[in-house]
Amino acid sequence: MEIRGPLQLPARREQIELHTLDGLTLVGELALPEHRAPVATLVTLHPLPTAGGFMDSHILRKAAGRLPALADLAVLRFNTRGTSSPRGTSEGAFDGGAAEEFDVAAAMQFVHDRALPHPWLVGWSFGTELALKYGRDHAIDGAVLLSPPLHRVTDDEVAAWHHDPRRLVILVPEFDDYLRPAEARERFASVPEATLIAVDGGRHLWVGETQTRRVLTEIVAATNPDALPLPVEWDGAQGQMPFPG
Repeated sequence: MEIRGPLQLPARREQIELHTLDGLTLVGELALPEHRAPVATLVTLHPLPTAGGFMDSHILRKAAGRLPALADLAVLRFNTRGTSSPRGTSEGAFDGGAAEEFDVAAAMQFVHDRALPHPWLVGWSFGTELALKYGRDHAIDGAVLLSPPLHRVTDDEVAAWHHDPRRLVILVPEFDDYLRPAEARERFASVPEATLIAVDGGRHLWVGETQTRRVLTEIVAATNPDALPLPVEWDGAQGQMPFPG
């Protein structure tokens, strides 16, 4: 069976709730390897909810659908405050990245309480801004940034990652709508130790199986490189196709 599209490979999946310090309940899902302990944990931060981003945004859904089985990774997805998905609606209202600081903290508290190993933040678009603004406050191994727009992040917040021991891996699409590779190199020049990867042919939304595989490969390269190369076919138990698209 070719691994593509919304194919969901076997995993232990649990619907979860996160509880913020300002009293909100956020909804989410934890996906774990089916028969093994995870070697690392992806804490995913979705794109802008006012533009349709949510925990099921396709790259994050495919990471949760594939990487527990293919790379022994735990994948935590959740809706930030005021965001809805088929899983449900998180309490509260979108706050433009300010009160979402509490949402990131709630996710990291969950990771700590469950003793999930080697957490990495994986932000996409708006989620990269949350990772840059608040990731340094938490016990993470690093952060992977997909299509960072840098709209809500100051130059000082970027520069604060300089000399930080946690890894920063940045994927910038060649044809991004907001920040393309040349400008990204300038904006991230204050963090010379960061790994900035310009993706030829890439676009902000990473549409298509070729772009999906490239993104998932780079995530695994950062978090569990021993699992590479990722298979493109699945020979194990039958996968499922839970969602269209």
